[in-house]
Amino acid sequence: MIAARELGASRAVLLHQTNSSDVLGERGGYCVGYSAVAFVQDAGGSAAESNADTALSREEKKNLLEIARRTIEEYVRYGRIPEFTPVSERLKEKRGVFVTLHKQGELRGCIGYVEPVKPLYLATRDMAISAATEDPRFPPVRPEELKDIDIEITVLSPLQRIYDPESVIVGSHGLVIRRGFYSGLLLPQVPVEQGWDRKQFLEWTCRKAGLPPDAYRDKNAELYVFTGEVFGEKQYQK
Repeated sequence: MIAARELGASRAVLLHQTNSSDVLGERGGYCVGYSAVAFVQDAGGSAAESNADTALSREEKKNLLEIARRTIEEYVRYGRIPEFTPVSERLKEKRGVFVTLHKQGELRGCIGYVEPVKPLYLATRDMAISAATEDPRFPPVRPEELKDIDIEITVLSPLQRIYDPESVIVGSHGLVIRRGFYSGLLLPQVPVEQGWDRKQFLEWTCRKAGLPPDAYRDKNAELYVFTGEVFGEKQYQK
């Protein structure tokens, strides 16, 4: 944590939290807790403005999906991490990105970078591996599953601090809540897929952080929104 602060991190975002009882399906006795935490530096500016300035072209989106697909195929089958040359300079810019895997319509893995720590094409490659093999909610993807896996990518704008929960726009904003050492994130598409209204979106983001559902009303809670370009393989299938 000290090293992260010296490198410019201003806060921690909890990406996922679980314990050995959940992983093994056992209850009772002692258990070990696990957390995946991102130490991030807040970025200024409007999330909407940033998203408009960095919108990806159709060719760039297809290239990222191809990178994710080939990476997962080669890593799951052979343990290899392929090298890529992106189709544009824009894909070399550092961006936050999440890679989401679905199998027959059900979530199969989702992991990402909240903040821009790597060039987008490399972040996509690395998060594709993580989504396929490191999401603690699921076992690693097996070679025989690959044909049933659909890939979705969400490219994130910088986080924008907000002070009024009513300014959260369902269908446009992703959401981060932070209070003390607790923090949670939900992507923009989640409330739409679940049919949530604004209040439910806020409450479930609190739950994701391990906080009470009304924690977003706490004066000590910090709310951040971001936008995301969401695209998947199904969009480009003929």
